[in-house]
Amino acid sequence: MKPLQVSAETAVKLAASLGVPLEHLMHMPQHILMQKIAELAKEEAAKSSDQEDKSK
Repeated sequence: MKPLQVSAETAVKLAASLGVPLEHLMHMPQHILMQKIAELAKEEAAKSSDQEDKSK
């Protein structure tokens, strides 16, 4: 399996967001990484909608 084709900056940000070491991220299967990114996006969407509800 070849490493992910992402920039160094993107890889560092993803590793920090997912809470995994950079080395694990670079060798993570793409389908698992995409699933984790989708989970992060759902969490971010929930947080932003909660903040919008509180501001109203």
